[in-house]
Amino acid sequence: MKRLAVLGSTGSVGEQTLAVVEAFPDRFRATALGAGRNLDKLVDQIERFRPERVAVADAETASRLRERLGGLPASARPEIGFGVEGLCDVATHPADLVVAALVGAVGLEPTLAAVRAGRDVALANKEVMVMAGALVRREVAAHDVALLPVDSEHSAIFQCLAGQRPEDVGRLILTASGGPFRTWDAERIAKARVEEALDHPNWDMGPKITIDSASLMNKGLEVIEARWLFDLPPERVHVVVHPQSIVHSLVEFRDSSVLAQLGLPDMRVPIAVALAWPERLPLELERLDLAACGRLDFEEPDRKRFPCLDLAYQALAGSEAAPAVLNAANEVSVAAFLDGHIGFGAIAESNAHVLARHLEAEAGRVVHELEEVRAADAWARAAAREWLGLAEARS
Repeated sequence: MKRLAVLGSTGSVGEQTLAVVEAFPDRFRATALGAGRNLDKLVDQIERFRPERVAVADAETASRLRERLGGLPASARPEIGFGVEGLCDVATHPADLVVAALVGAVGLEPTLAAVRAGRDVALANKEVMVMAGALVRREVAAHDVALLPVDSEHSAIFQCLAGQRPEDVGRLILTASGGPFRTWDAERIAKARVEEALDHPNWDMGPKITIDSASLMNKGLEVIEARWLFDLPPERVHVVVHPQSIVHSLVEFRDSSVLAQLGLPDMRVPIAVALAWPERLPLELERLDLAACGRLDFEEPDRKRFPCLDLAYQALAGSEAAPAVLNAANEVSVAAFLDGHIGFGAIAESNAHVLARHLEAEAGRVVHELEEVRAADAWARAAAREWLGLAEARS
């Protein structure tokens, strides 16, 4: 029985992780859950999975959760924490694997806490590697833990690399669906409404990741994540648009051979790969019918219409702190767009402005400690709020 701690249990990946757990009750048990403020989902998860510890966003939410759980037997009521400290308690609770499925910068400290506690990590929270990839790699090596990718693209690469020699790898090729605006012109993209940006053609994801997919910022963040997960320089990490989302990513080797991982777009597959690796779970999912697919299309990403992709490469070339700056600016910009404060086109403009300011002052900077990442993140959030004309309290 593998014990799991799930950070971000009420989000899209967290819910699908628990669906896999529920499908294989003899294989997995969820011992700890970290969530935000969605108490309806969390209470349901507590009743179904009976975790020993949970964490929520803040003290007020924790108090309301205690009230909601008052009717349960004492033996079924978990310990309740809140905030970053509570999430770190979940991450270090006795478990065999921590599923890091939070969205955004909030996941960095709990994931590092899990690594430092000697826990293997199934990583879906890409911002962890974006913000502090070099630092996380050092900690993973120091504590001799496994870091298993859950993002469909990085899981595909991980699977293609199994049994291969690192020195034989030529380049990684990440696939992108192109999002809902793949065929739109630049003027129409800039004026896109929130509901249009959230209408992803292939994947069912949370709102922040879906907006990032529409701007291709998500793919840029995945380039940064891949650079650190697989320890390859950025120039050997490529992106190709593949609208069918059947080929999840590819690896090209030095003899020109290319291996790809294919499957219908369903996040339960990469989740299950990470939970059971090196085994495979017998998932009862629809099977890929290649004849029915007919054709698979690939095209170069249009960097003029989707400038966020190039910003990721600029950040990797600029400094170890630059990806954290780009990520923070993007989180502020996306939240402002979702709240109706800015247009879609302003997301890329704000990200570019904040990154350029950082690189003017901090090019070549190396990150040694978590506190430096926090400082870069805080500076970028303030700079983005200032450029977008948002109130200082905005995050």
